[in-house]
Amino acid sequence: MAQAPSGWVDGAITGICRVVLWLSTSVIFVILVANTVLRYATGSSLAWANEVPELLFPWLVMAGVVIAAQHSAHIATTFLMDAVPAGVRRVVAVLAWLVVAGMYATLSVATFRMLEIVHDEKSPILQLPGSITYGCVMGGMALLAALALQSAWHAWCTAPQHAAAADGAVPTAHW
Repeated sequence: MAQAPSGWVDGAITGICRVVLWLSTSVIFVILVANTVLRYATGSSLAWANEVPELLFPWLVMAGVVIAAQHSAHIATTFLMDAVPAGVRRVVAVLAWLVVAGMYATLSVATFRMLEIVHDEKSPILQLPGSITYGCVMGGMALLAALALQSAWHAWCTAPQHAAAADGAVPTAHW
């Protein structure tokens, strides 16, 4: 079951991602509908109507990925965590979240370093820089790193549960 954001970090990230989702989805929808109507009504289309959705789609996807991560809507294997004592689970969870945060931060920094290179690549019609798309990937990775750090903190601050008390559920940090 999806859980609501629990803190100001979650709330801010949720707000940003929802705005990006709504804006990108709405703009893509309006452009595609308008271009389709124009094509059927006049036999012509807007030259840029294919390019804008291509530029907005990565923003839509990245915002969705971040929100899915917040709601723990990802695949997890828990059988190893079930096999260890509650205290060990806590330490492993914290270490795992710190590794995940480090990997997302590394991806964000690597993407940032590529922005200057891809900035020179321009879209064919609107001549928008390629750094727009890479910027959304960088931002998404930074948000995922922040969420992973928050999950590490939550795992550290949450008291270890015994497997019997947890009804077989693995005590994991939720974004």
